[in-house]
Amino acid sequence: MKLDRKEILKALETITIAGEGKNMVESGAIANVITFGDEAVVDLVLHSPAMHIRKRAEDDIKKTILELVSPEAKIKINVKIETPEKPEIKGKSIPGIKNIVAVASGKGGVGKSTVTANLAVTLAKMGFSVGVLDADIYGPSMPIMFDVESEKPISVEVNGKSKMKPIENYDVKILSIGFFTSPSQAVIWRGPMASKALNQMIFDADWGELDFLLLDLPPGTGDIHLSIVQALPITGVVVVSTPQAVALADAKKGVAMFMSEAINVPVLGIIENMAYFTPEELPSNKYYIFGQEGAKNLAEDLDVPFLGEVPIVQSIREAGDYGRPAAMQTGTVLETVFEEITRNVVQEVVSRNESLPATEAVKITTMAGCSAVKK
Repeated sequence: MKLDRKEILKALETITIAGEGKNMVESGAIANVITFGDEAVVDLVLHSPAMHIRKRAEDDIKKTILELVSPEAKIKINVKIETPEKPEIKGKSIPGIKNIVAVASGKGGVGKSTVTANLAVTLAKMGFSVGVLDADIYGPSMPIMFDVESEKPISVEVNGKSKMKPIENYDVKILSIGFFTSPSQAVIWRGPMASKALNQMIFDADWGELDFLLLDLPPGTGDIHLSIVQALPITGVVVVSTPQAVALADAKKGVAMFMSEAINVPVLGIIENMAYFTPEELPSNKYYIFGQEGAKNLAEDLDVPFLGEVPIVQSIREAGDYGRPAAMQTGTVLETVFEEITRNVVQEVVSRNESLPATEAVKITTMAGCSAVKK
């Protein structure tokens, strides 16, 4: 059997690279095809370093050739990643902070702050040094969730400059606009004023050495989000959504904002919160109150990683209200859930740092305590 190069190219015109409109041949993704009898060597050029896009492209090529050309074909694919010379991620880095991960959602009420708090304490339990910046200027909730509502940051001198010292609890450093306002006081600010306050908490703070700084973003796609991506080299963003269609529609917009050409911040994945309800007296029962696997299906549709699902459990709400995040409840389902999700987030950060071109953000140099990473 002898493979025909033209026939292979014609077959490859039927498939596209994820996220691109043109077919593989037209877009230039197929740089060359060489045939040797029943062997085909395909040179593939990708502009995205994401592993899931590369794997999908390779699988599509093999499947298409086997189905449309010959089921006996032996296929070898050489992949070359061509990324822009300039760093894709904008912003001024903060000395000592290795990775900045934003936690976002398209709409309010999906539990984004709860997820952020539990990610933070789980990272700390894994041995990472962690900080949380409550960037939800109009609805700060981190002081309550970390039981530090009555605390006030003090001023310290660092290299001759006055800096804010973050409040620390559960081995997590925290800064929030909630520390500077009364609990009953509404923050009535226009966008530029809120952005200025946020910049002060970012750059005028003594964060010290951090493996991860988590940013709890406000809902939507507005001023604060733009200020953040312009001010900081965001390592990646995690999007939180609930399974129902209304939340998914907004989550999709949130993902689209970060993946847009103007912003271009890597999306590390989607977390599905309130995935199902399990009664305490019937732990094996699952009730899909808001729909089933909506965020998981959205992740597949958008071709971004699915990081895991968090059930509706009464103790999550109670833990947040009492100021002790639920992931700290040892030996519980919630501890296991958040450990798995956090490992997935860390793994995506590691993959992103290995794959993307160098940026102003510093890469992870230690993975102590994280079993998801090969040592």
